[in-house]
Amino acid sequence: MRATESNQNHPFAIANAAAALLDDAGTVLAWTASAQTLLQRRSGEVCGRPARDLLADAGSWDAVLAQRTPPAQDGWEGRATLRHGSGRELKIGFRVLPLNDGRGESTALYLVLGAPSEEVAKRRQDHAFTQELFLQGRVGLAVFDAGLRLLRTNTHLLPYTGVPDALRGRRLEDFLWAEDARAIDDRLREVLHSGDPLIGFNATTRTQDDPRGGRVLALSAFRLQEPDGQPMGVAAVFTDVTDHERARSRLDLLYRATEALGGSLSVLHTVEDLAAAVAPGLGDCAAVDLAETVLTGGEPSDDGRHTLSMLRVAVAGTAADALRTGSAQASAVPDPAVPDPAAPASEGSHLEKREGQGVLVTGLVGAATGQDADGAPPAWATVVPGAHSAMSAPLRAGGIMYGQVTLWRTGASAPLDPHDLALLDEIAARAGLAVDNARRYTKERRTAVGLQRSLLPPTTSERPALEAASIYLPADADSGVGGDWFDVIPLSSARVALVVGDVAGHGLHATAMMGRLRSAVRALADLELEPDELLTHLDDLVLQVAAEAESDDAGDGAPGMPLPYGPTAATCLYAVYDPVSRQCVMASAGHPPPAVVRPDGTVEYVELSPGPPLGVGGWPFEPTELELPSGSVLAMYTDGLIERGEGDVDEGMRNLADRLLVAEVLDRPLRDARHDIVADLPPGRLEDDVTLLLARTRVVSSDSSAAWQLEADPAFVGEARRLVLGQLSRWDLDELSFTTELIVSELVTNAIRYAGGPIVLRLIRAGSLTCEVSDPSNTQPRMRRAKSSEEGGRGLYLVAQLAHRWGSRYTREGKTVWAEQALPGL
Repeated sequence: MRATESNQNHPFAIANAAAALLDDAGTVLAWTASAQTLLQRRSGEVCGRPARDLLADAGSWDAVLAQRTPPAQDGWEGRATLRHGSGRELKIGFRVLPLNDGRGESTALYLVLGAPSEEVAKRRQDHAFTQELFLQGRVGLAVFDAGLRLLRTNTHLLPYTGVPDALRGRRLEDFLWAEDARAIDDRLREVLHSGDPLIGFNATTRTQDDPRGGRVLALSAFRLQEPDGQPMGVAAVFTDVTDHERARSRLDLLYRATEALGGSLSVLHTVEDLAAAVAPGLGDCAAVDLAETVLTGGEPSDDGRHTLSMLRVAVAGTAADALRTGSAQASAVPDPAVPDPAAPASEGSHLEKREGQGVLVTGLVGAATGQDADGAPPAWATVVPGAHSAMSAPLRAGGIMYGQVTLWRTGASAPLDPHDLALLDEIAARAGLAVDNARRYTKERRTAVGLQRSLLPPTTSERPALEAASIYLPADADSGVGGDWFDVIPLSSARVALVVGDVAGHGLHATAMMGRLRSAVRALADLELEPDELLTHLDDLVLQVAAEAESDDAGDGAPGMPLPYGPTAATCLYAVYDPVSRQCVMASAGHPPPAVVRPDGTVEYVELSPGPPLGVGGWPFEPTELELPSGSVLAMYTDGLIERGEGDVDEGMRNLADRLLVAEVLDRPLRDARHDIVADLPPGRLEDDVTLLLARTRVVSSDSSAAWQLEADPAFVGEARRLVLGQLSRWDLDELSFTTELIVSELVTNAIRYAGGPIVLRLIRAGSLTCEVSDPSNTQPRMRRAKSSEEGGRGLYLVAQLAHRWGSRYTREGKTVWAEQALPGL
C-alpha cells in the first residue's frame, strides 16, 4: 500500500489544482484548463469578469476576503462556495499566492489555487495525523529506509539506557544486541520484500550498554512505496509491553507451578517439581529446604521454642551442584539455609522484608565483603557465586512452617524485584499446601505399608516340602500402597499351601481387606479344604464384606454408601503341594497363572481355568493338578510384576520367564535369585504393588514313608501296632515307639468301630513323624470330655496329649485323621 505522497499529489500542486490569475481589483485575468474542468466554465466566460461573479452568493465576497490574516505577503488560505457551470454549488478550498507587490508601474497579480473542500480536508487530516503520530508519546513510530536505516522516530518514547539521542541514519545493530537487532531486521526485511504487513510481533530489545532484562516491544510494520510503486522503506509502530508480558509470564508461571504441584503425592517429588517450576522460570537457580520430620510424614513443632532443622531436598538451575555441596556441608547445623528476616543488608545491597512472608535481597554484586555481622548480607543470599539478587519465601500451611524455597539470579538476568517476590509468595503458599497434603499422604502410606508388612509372613521359609522365598515391593507414593499378599502355610502330612492374592484398590482399606483375607485363608486352610472349595468360601467372605459396607447400619450409624466393585474385589491363587505324591493342586480366582521352571531348564505357565475374582459370586472354581519333579521352581506373582503399567500382559509374562532363567533360580538360593528377578523395576516409581513368591519343590523319598491297608477287624489293631513298631525300628526312631503305638491303637480302633473298612495306615518321616489313618467315613471325629462313669470317649483326648498336633481332613474317598510328633533332636 502507498503510505506517502509526493508534492505532485498535493491538492494545491500546480499540476492538480484549478488556477486563476487575478489582479488587485479581483478581476480574472487567466483561467487554466484544470479550473475549467473543476467548474465546467470556459475561459471566455470567466476572464475579464470579477472573481465575485464565480461565487454562489456574490454578496459573500467580503466574507471571503475576511479570511485573509495579516501579514498576507506569503499568501493565505480560505474556503468559498462557487457556482458550478451546471448551476449547483461547489465548496472549495483555495490558496492565494501574491506574484508581486504592485509597486512601481506594475499591477499587483495574485495566483489563486483551488481544489474541492474534501480533498483539502483530507490533505490537512493526513498532515495532522502524521505530525501528531510523531509527537504523541503512547505509541512509538519509526520509519526505516530500504536499507533498514532509521530515518525518523519519536525518540522520546525510547528512554532506555544505551539508546543514542541521534538515531537518524543508524541501524538497530548499532545500539541493540546483535541477536535482538537481527530478529527485528529479519521481520522488517520480510515486510519490505513481500509487502505483507507485520502485526503484533513481540521483540525483546536489549541495548549494548545495559543488556540485562531489556524491554519487550509489540511491533507492527507496513511497507512504504514510491508513487511508482517501488518500495521506499518500512514504517514500524511499536508499544512497550514489558510490564504486560512480565505480568502474563508470572501468571503463566503461577499456573505451571500450580499444575506441577498437583501432580504428585510424594513429598520429594512435590518439592522437586516446585524447584523445576521456578528455575529457570523465576530465578536462575532454586533450592527447596524442608524440615527433616516432614519427609517421614511428621509435622514440625510450631511452639516457637524449638529450632527447625532443615534439609536441602531439591535444587534446580545453573548452580545446582554448588547448592547441593553447600547444603551437605551445612546439614549438621540447625536451619542451614533458613533466611533470617532480622539479618541486615550490607552496604550496597538492599533488603526488603514482608511480615510473615518472603525476603528479597538485591545489589549483592559488588557488596563489601569481610565485614562484621552488622554489615554483611544474609548468608543464605550469598551461597550462589555471582548472584546479584536473591529471595526466599516460607512454605506454610495451617500456620505451620514446613520449609522454604529460595531463588537466586546471576549474570545478565534482570534483578529480582518486589513483583517477583509477590509471585514467589503466592507460589510458596500453594506449595505449602501441596507439601502438607503430600506429608499427610506420606504418613498414611507409611502406616499402610507398616500395617501390610506386619500382616505378611517372613520372606523366606524352609519346609520339608519346599524352599520358599518372596519379595514385596509397594507402589510409589502417588499410587499408594495396595493389597498384595502372599503366604506359605504348613499343612498336615508334610504338605504345604502356597497363596498369592491381590486386593483391588490402594490405601488403608486395601491393606485392611488384605489382612482379613489372609486370616481367612489361614483359617480355611487349617480345615484342610481343597483349593477350589477354599476359594468358594473365600468368595462368600468377600461378598459378606461388601454387603456390610453397603448396609445402612454400618459404622457410626450414618447411612452407608455403596462401594464400587474395585475395593471389595480381589484375586487369589491357592496351591497345595504334596511332597510324597509330588502332586500340586491349585485353583485361581481371576489371578494370573504361575510359572514353573522345570529341572531341565524349561519355563512354562500352568494352564489354569481361572474363575472370576473374589466378590463376584455365583461361579465355580476349577482345580488344576500337575506333577512337579524334585527341584522344580514354582513362581507365583501379582499382576504388578507383569503389567508394568503398559497393559501388555503377554509381553510381561514372556519377560518374567526370561528373568527367571537369567536369575538361575534352579541353581542359586531363592533368597538371592528373587532380587535379580525384580532388579530392573524402577525403585519408587511402581504404579502397582509387586509380589513374587518362589518355591523350590522337594520330595519325600519312598524310604521315608510307609503305608498299609488293614481290615476293619479289631483283631488287626495289634497287627497295626506291630507294623508301626517295626518301621520305627528301621528308621531308628525307637524313642517314639511307645507314644506312636498308643496313637495308632486309638486311631485304628476308632476307624474300625465307627467307619468300617477299608482302612489305610501311613507313616511319614519328613521334618516330623506323621501317623495317618484313612477310612471311608465322612464323619469328622470330635474330641470331648468323657465323664468319670464312662468307659470310652478318651481316645482323641489321649492322642491330643501325646501328639504335637493332630487333626482330620476330608478326602475324595472319605477322611483322614492324622497326628504329628516332633522327631528326636529337632
